[in-house]
Amino acid sequence: MMEELHSLDPRRQELLEARFTGVGVAKLSFRQRCVLDQRTRKRKGEQYDKGGARSHKISDYFEVSEKFMKLFVCLYFHPSMAQSFLSVSLARTCFDSSDLTLEKLTALENNKNSDLEKKEGRIDDLLRANCDLRRQIDEQQRALERYKERLNKCVTMSKKLLIEKSKQEKRTCRDKSMQDRLRLGHFTTVRHGASFTEQWTDGYAFQNLIKQQERINSQREDIERQRKLLGKRNSGTNKRKSKTNGQDNEALSLAEYHEQEEIFKLRLGHLKKEEAEIQAELERLERVRNLHIRELKRIHNEDNSTFKDHPTLNDRYLLLYLLGRGGFSEVYKAFDLTEQRYVAVKIHQLNKNWRDEKKENYHKHACREYRIHKELDHPRIVKLYDYFSLDTDSFCTVLEFCEGNDLDFYLKQHKLMSEKEGRSIIMQIVNALKYLNEIRPPIIHYDLKPGNILLVNGTACGEIKITDFGLSKIMDDDSYNSVDGMELTSQGAGTYWYLPPECFVVGKEPPKISNKVDVWSVGVIFYQSLYGRKVNTHHAQVERLNGFPFATLCVLCDVLLTSCLTNVTI
Repeated sequence: MMEELHSLDPRRQELLEARFTGVGVAKLSFRQRCVLDQRTRKRKGEQYDKGGARSHKISDYFEVSEKFMKLFVCLYFHPSMAQSFLSVSLARTCFDSSDLTLEKLTALENNKNSDLEKKEGRIDDLLRANCDLRRQIDEQQRALERYKERLNKCVTMSKKLLIEKSKQEKRTCRDKSMQDRLRLGHFTTVRHGASFTEQWTDGYAFQNLIKQQERINSQREDIERQRKLLGKRNSGTNKRKSKTNGQDNEALSLAEYHEQEEIFKLRLGHLKKEEAEIQAELERLERVRNLHIRELKRIHNEDNSTFKDHPTLNDRYLLLYLLGRGGFSEVYKAFDLTEQRYVAVKIHQLNKNWRDEKKENYHKHACREYRIHKELDHPRIVKLYDYFSLDTDSFCTVLEFCEGNDLDFYLKQHKLMSEKEGRSIIMQIVNALKYLNEIRPPIIHYDLKPGNILLVNGTACGEIKITDFGLSKIMDDDSYNSVDGMELTSQGAGTYWYLPPECFVVGKEPPKISNKVDVWSVGVIFYQSLYGRKVNTHHAQVERLNGFPFATLCVLCDVLLTSCLTNVTI
């Protein structure tokens, strides 16, 4: 083929090379190609104008068109020039079929290139940002894994330290209990026929106090006997002698008589003071003994508990030590590993010998208490945090933990409290009851008693919290009537001393109750706190008519107590 090209005449060869050269510059810019095409067409137009007639051109020797000739040459000499040729041809076609000027095309091309550069720049920025974000996510993921690992180590260490602290406290309590067994007393097992019972034996502290009381009584009797003898000897003012059983008795003078009488009075006063001190010490020891007995029972229940070895319930609550035990439940002090706070875990254990129906009713009752208590949010009501099941026969409720004891324990220790302290506690209870009656639907606690009132710091001069909503009643529209109240479906439940007389009415239909049940309970609690004794529920109305011993109370407390302890059925 190359030999054929060399055989052409010089003009044809020149034209062919020129066309080939035009194709070779296809890599020029679009604007340069357009200028080159204009010049070529201009030269052709000038040739037509000058010659008039059509002169001989390369198209006369080739039957194919100019475009196909260029394509043929490009494909033959260099296949890679085909792409450039197509672009040039396409540009020429668009240029010929449009009225756009060169300046407009240039502007369009510049705008297009500018938009393209912006888009490419934006894409590059987004890609870089995406890479940065991915890198940050990977770093955060690695940091999260490190923090999780660190948190697990912290939780493990916290569990270890808490368990060690709990074990140390248990050892301390048991050591102290063993020491108090000798000082305060202990339980001993005594056989009565075929059965064995536990009997309490006082320690040496009580025995010493009893001996001191016996000594004081002996001295008092001796002094009284001497006083009687002194009275017999004071028969007159003159001295005389008499012989009785070989001994001489002399009548004392008036001065000697008064002197001896004064000595006897002083000795009796001293013995009375000493006896009062011994009695006060005995009462103090009795309170300490009550604590000791309570601790002995707690330790015994803890040692026999299934959960004594510090298990972690629900992968969250680490049990530390037993707080108390009821009929079918145990209350443990626990630590919430998720929220990092102390809580009280109440473990309900059903009797395995119960029928499935009874178990279901008990569980339904507990779920109802959970739903009621979960919605309550008041500073004078213990918060309920969580509820979960352990197995088919046991489940747990997680409550707010309070360090102090309940009001019942305080009254057993101190018998009563001052009017100011009692008024403060009653104000807080009434505040909580006001909240329970303002929510919708309202709630009757129904089991208000000193055992369900927690003293936060263990004293009567601090905050209180109400707990145990197991017997509470919901006054919804279906069961409650504002005139007649609601039927008492659980007659017999609750604590006898703190329920009003209408709860014990026996008839064809169940008695009607309202929130006045809690008002009565408040009055009984206030009365017991001030006077150290409970109100007889069935005779309370008679006591009210005859007058309570309110002589030491202010007028407002008298009115409050009288209003609370009014039998609403009369």
